[in-house]
Amino acid sequence: MKRLVCLLGSPKRKGNSAAIAGRLCAAAAARGWEVRTFRLNDLSCRGCQACMACKGTLDRCAVQDGLTEVLAAAGEAEVLLLASPVYYGDVSSQMKGFIDRTYSYLVPDWYGKKKPSRLASGRTLVWVLCQGFRGEKSFGDIFPKYRRFFKSYGFDRSHLIRQCGADPEGSTELRDAAFKRADALAAELFS
Repeated sequence: MKRLVCLLGSPKRKGNSAAIAGRLCAAAAARGWEVRTFRLNDLSCRGCQACMACKGTLDRCAVQDGLTEVLAAAGEAEVLLLASPVYYGDVSSQMKGFIDRTYSYLVPDWYGKKKPSRLASGRTLVWVLCQGFRGEKSFGDIFPKYRRFFKSYGFDRSHLIRQCGADPEGSTELRDAAFKRADALAAELFS
């Protein structure tokens, strides 16, 4: 069975990014995929401790907390869905904490290696990013920056659903447009 792992980076349970991600998860489940969703805000976890154990004595992150299961699940997923609001020009701190801990996916002396990751290649990364600011030029650097990191982990294909001008109550018109993009992507990914 194919697996989709969804990480929700918003502290809001019914926020824009969670609603769009939920649409993708429902489509995957309807097509027979195994779907696991983690609300990062609900987990007790710490950031990367820069202990370098993952580059020495261990082949995983040494920190044992709420992200331990998340890192393992994300590392095995055929599709990884990361959904986050944009806070201060970047992903939420909850999502950033997860991303920092993915450093453990890299092998020792990874820089410059043909295969720098411990993870299998050929997987897909999907980002859902929602920002209040309407201007599409603002914060357009978030996706390319993180796509580069995840490509080195083996997520060779990546997709973005971006909602600009998202208000806290979730504008119906903007959400409908994002839902249409999610539906089209789901038809492509989960068929």
